[in-house]
Amino acid sequence: MTNEKHDSEERDEAASDLSRRDFIAMSVAAGIVAAAGPASAAMPVTETDVTIKTPDGVCDAAFIHPTTGSHPGVVIWADAFGLRPVMRDIGKRIAAEGYSVLVPNPFYRVAKAPVIANVSSFNFQTDMPKIQPLMASINAPGAAEKDAAAYIAFLDAQSQVNKGKKIGTQGYCMGGPLVVKTCAAAPNRVGAGGSFHGGGLVTDKPDSPHLLAPKIKARMYFGIASNDDMRQPDAKDKLRESFAAARVPAEIDVYSSKHGWCVADMPADASGPIYNMPDAERAWGKLVALYKTALA
Repeated sequence: MTNEKHDSEERDEAASDLSRRDFIAMSVAAGIVAAAGPASAAMPVTETDVTIKTPDGVCDAAFIHPTTGSHPGVVIWADAFGLRPVMRDIGKRIAAEGYSVLVPNPFYRVAKAPVIANVSSFNFQTDMPKIQPLMASINAPGAAEKDAAAYIAFLDAQSQVNKGKKIGTQGYCMGGPLVVKTCAAAPNRVGAGGSFHGGGLVTDKPDSPHLLAPKIKARMYFGIASNDDMRQPDAKDKLRESFAAARVPAEIDVYSSKHGWCVADMPADASGPIYNMPDAERAWGKLVALYKTALA
């Protein structure tokens, strides 16, 4: 056996051991969360509308935190419908677990939130042109990275944020890739990233989010929708390979639900409802376990 081959096998074995240890740690944390029950960590929270200066303008956002104390910070990246009541509710729920949470309007370059007045009536067949320019504004090269730096700086300036703890970030749909970009943009500050039915995590372009794995130091979780997996069955494998090669702890699950299953106001598509409460609760347990493990 050549030295090169031996070294490669050792790296693969080390990455595999890391993944197994990570899986065990996450599973134990998830078990603790499940055993504790949803009411055990419910802390009273305070919600405030805030504005944040960025290199491209002023972002409107919600800042939600436990009423007392200093806690790890969290940035929530919304889906393609942006900052609205359901995203505020997600922010309140994770804040009640003991986190100081920023939920920015990802489309502030174009319009103030909410940008879609009635998400429940959105028609995926006819209304997509309404949100494509909005999505393009945050997906422009460098936009997410600039925003992430501004949001993290905002959190670190708040007395309700414990700067001795790592920051977490979670995202839905288009927010999934933004989570990966955030983790890569601030590797020494961000300790956990959770993507739920993230779109475009793996592409054939040189700027594909999965290629950022070597820049990331955070513990990662990817929850993939069944229809996304059917459309791109190799994406989960490429994600797993990229993060394992970079020795970044990453857990990847495929859910039986459709793209968008975690968000309660998601409009139905041609085949029926998208939101799936049991799978959304399972994903929530994974998120809380991720934060309890990585932001402790």
